Amino acid sequence: MKLFTKKIYDSAQKQYPLGSDMSQMIVAKFFDPRGSWTWYLMNQDPTDQDYLWGIVDGFEVEMGSFSLRELDSIGYIERDLYFTPITAQECWDRLNNGEHV
Repeated sequence: MKLFTKKIYDSAQKQYPLGSDMSQMIVAKFFDPRGSWTWYLMNQDPTDQDYLWGIVDGFEVEMGSFSLRELDSIGYIERDLYFTPITAQECWDRLNNGEHV
């Protein structure tokens, strides 16, 4: 499965200047169907497309950078095709309350 579409690239790069601003949208959700990790993409550096920023729900809920190359290299990471964009704040709050996003 192709993790990024043109729309995802465009939306994530447009939000890059917002950094960790929680009012920006989560533009894509990626998940490990074999495990419990999920990555929620907020933005992407337009000059270094490998650099992604978002919320990661793994051992705990964290915000930080992750790598497009790493996600691609795993081979079985999938994009949630039915994910509806929400604000980063809503995503963060729901995950920290134990809710499914």
